[in-house]
Amino acid sequence: MGTEHAKVGETWWFALPVPANTTSRPIEITDVAVLDVPHGIKVLKYGAYSKVDTEGIPLLVREGGDAPDFSRLTNHIDKPVRVAPGAESDIFYLAKLKITSPPQGTTRQCRFDYRQGDQTYTQTLDCEVELKTG
Repeated sequence: MGTEHAKVGETWWFALPVPANTTSRPIEITDVAVLDVPHGIKVLKYGAYSKVDTEGIPLLVREGGDAPDFSRLTNHIDKPVRVAPGAESDIFYLAKLKITSPPQGTTRQCRFDYRQGDQTYTQTLDCEVELKTG
């Protein structure tokens, strides 16, 4: 996913993969991060928002463009997000990215930290975004 029409100075919101629990016990997501951020892009912050509040998942949106007004929505980032057994999360995660100079590559992976019972886990998933300036 990406765009070739980004501009230096713009801020974009990028949706990470929606968490799904394929096990028979609940999990709690405790942290997320975008990995391998290329030179020219800075991660400003992360958000965790309800699919209901945003009327779906904005996969890649420019702030001030078609992006929801996230400042008016409840951000669940500061507490663990519980995902029921065999279910997809109602909460999804976003990274707020600022273009500081023409990006020198593609972001390719995201990390999810979670716990199940008293065990903690880390899972790395593919989540590619390419922001090109034109």
